[in-house]
Amino acid sequence: MLEVRNIHTYYGQSHILQGVSLRVNREEIVLLSGRNGAGKTTTIRSILGLAPPKAGEIFFLGEKISGLPVHIISRKGISPVPEGRMIIPGLTVYENLKLATLRNPNKARVKDLFERVAEIFPRLRERMDQEGTSLSGGEQQMLAIARALVSDPVLMLIDEPSEGLSPLLVEKIAEVLKEIKERGTTILLVEQNTDMALEISNRCYLMDEGVIKFEGSPEEIKGDEKIQREYLAV
Repeated sequence: MLEVRNIHTYYGQSHILQGVSLRVNREEIVLLSGRNGAGKTTTIRSILGLAPPKAGEIFFLGEKISGLPVHIISRKGISPVPEGRMIIPGLTVYENLKLATLRNPNKARVKDLFERVAEIFPRLRERMDQEGTSLSGGEQQMLAIARALVSDPVLMLIDEPSEGLSPLLVEKIAEVLKEIKERGTTILLVEQNTDMALEISNRCYLMDEGVIKFEGSPEEIKGDEKIQREYLAV
């Protein structure tokens, strides 16, 4: 579904991604992890066109998307859930969701998507008229994920969904991500909470200093203390 081929991305003169390659197959959760500053978020931004790579190629559903404008990439079925949630102040939960549907070219699907979100996030259904930024941290994270879902994505790029949440809410977010995958949406997950992420992921990539250092299964990471010490914040 998604194939990143040897991309090099810069911020000014800083060479952040140095030949990153990865793939995401249909109906997988693929984990991209590593220490702070490894290049994980820059990889997400490169896929979305927010930080276009200077070299290499990115393909989605067999079509080259590197070099395309951000809004065109989004309309092809890729939805981000950014780090920090970025809930729009002054808008209710419903208005945040409704605004996100503008990215969905199939307007006939909007009602069904709202019903899907209500099933997955019953808390949000109860708070549709509440201002989004007044929700708890966990509820705001649910809203950020729901906002991506109502655009009817084929692929979700989710950046640090457990950040700042209690262990109980982290467990809830993990359940939600598994349900989203089971309903047919593919996920590339950037997450430093590897205890949670390894339990729900099908495959994993570990980054360090802008380079993919490991590709394999969650079981391989769990069973290798050297890999954990070298590339994870453990």
